[in-house]
Amino acid sequence: MSDSLLKEPEQKLNWRFPATFWYANTAELFERAAFYGMFIALSLYLTRKVGFTDVEAGVVAGGFGSVLYLLPTFTGAMADRIGFRRALLLAFSLLTVGYGLLGALPFAAKPRLLTMGYGLFGALPFAAEPGLLSGIQFKWAVLAALGLIMFGGAIVKPVISGTVSKCSDEAHRARAFSIFYGVVNIGSFCGKSAAAPLRQQLGLEYINFYAASMAFCALICVAIFYRNPDTKGVGKTLEESLQGLLKVITHVRFMFLIMIVAGFWFIQGQLYATMSKYMLRLLGEGAKPEWLANINPFVVVILVVPITHVIRKFKPENAIAIGLFIIPLSALTIALSSAVEATSGNSVSIMGWFALHPITLMVIVGIALQGLAECFLSPKFLEYASKQAPPEDVGLYLGYSHLTTFFAWLFGFIASGFLLEAYCPDPKTLDPVVQQQRLDAIANGTSLPEVYAHAHYIWFIYAGVGAAAFLAILVFKYVTAAMDRSREKASA
Repeated sequence: MSDSLLKEPEQKLNWRFPATFWYANTAELFERAAFYGMFIALSLYLTRKVGFTDVEAGVVAGGFGSVLYLLPTFTGAMADRIGFRRALLLAFSLLTVGYGLLGALPFAAKPRLLTMGYGLFGALPFAAEPGLLSGIQFKWAVLAALGLIMFGGAIVKPVISGTVSKCSDEAHRARAFSIFYGVVNIGSFCGKSAAAPLRQQLGLEYINFYAASMAFCALICVAIFYRNPDTKGVGKTLEESLQGLLKVITHVRFMFLIMIVAGFWFIQGQLYATMSKYMLRLLGEGAKPEWLANINPFVVVILVVPITHVIRKFKPENAIAIGLFIIPLSALTIALSSAVEATSGNSVSIMGWFALHPITLMVIVGIALQGLAECFLSPKFLEYASKQAPPEDVGLYLGYSHLTTFFAWLFGFIASGFLLEAYCPDPKTLDPVVQQQRLDAIANGTSLPEVYAHAHYIWFIYAGVGAAAFLAILVFKYVTAAMDRSREKASA
């Protein structure tokens, strides 16, 4: 009998998954739309509505974003104990309340105008009465609301990805996660697209009401349709999670690479930390930084598959180095908008079809370069993380690979606050005369006040961070290669 007759028939691949898989992805779409709609405007909200300075807003937003990426390892253990469905119900309840509070709190802190009564000629003048929350109470309430969102989001991350894994077998897992990542990008696109018109037409508070409605839709979806998959053996206990974290942070080579790659995400995170304030302060309220931020996921979705195929045989360190070479160029491109404006004025014709302000044009190019860099770096970094791990700890190392984002967002947002305050300050902190000069300059297309003359320096500094990360990866490659050669000689 021939060998071919002895082989079992290959499993035919399809796109059919259990109903719970599709409901989990639907909930994920709503959650991502909520999160990215809120997050793209968070730094603005903290300064304009809550009254934080740029530096304080950087600390708050950086702490929020970074811890959100660290908590899922531990909240995953809790979800295993109480069950995925209960965990999601808790998570989306927290998110609905948290986003709703962010929307409602500014109204509670706003002074109320009351009539003083009626006289012979009608109503007497209004008198201002303090809002329900004082300034410090308002700020603490906002921090509490962000805490609810942070904890709720940290529960969603491991549970949805765990559901995707449990609802697919080994042969179909790649397809299952491709759907999942597509849903994440669609949700991100929808959230950021909704943020701009909501901000311009209604106000920043209403972005949070939108986010609350998206989280509530996810809650209804889970409550009515979601059923627990088999979660046996999905996660680890809290003690095991802490032991895993200790194991990863004591792996010196892996931690050095995490810190180097954090330089990439430091710059990429400025889409949320710096870009909105930078564009609105230099171009006025008509700018739509929320829409421009969607260029990044668009480029990634279009290019990641072909680029991953082209570099499939590259060593991970080499592909990471390409990404780290491109990322400072993205910041440098935005920094050069001042030079473009000096030569072409405040309008650049694009092939005669339409015109863009030099800042808008260079931001578009810079964000596109960020997406291109991500296509080289991100998949290969995960490959490198998996190769550094012992066979029994591959999942552990991949899980903690997001420490890059933890460090990048913590330090990136804090740096953004200081740099904005130094080079692109909040208009309301300026002398009223300078504030009016800025408004006139934006309206007439003339030069902004001197205080904004060096705003582009921010991006030169970010380019320097990226250049340092690129040089660091070259040193890392040289040192680790030498160490590996020495180890091979010693074992020979």
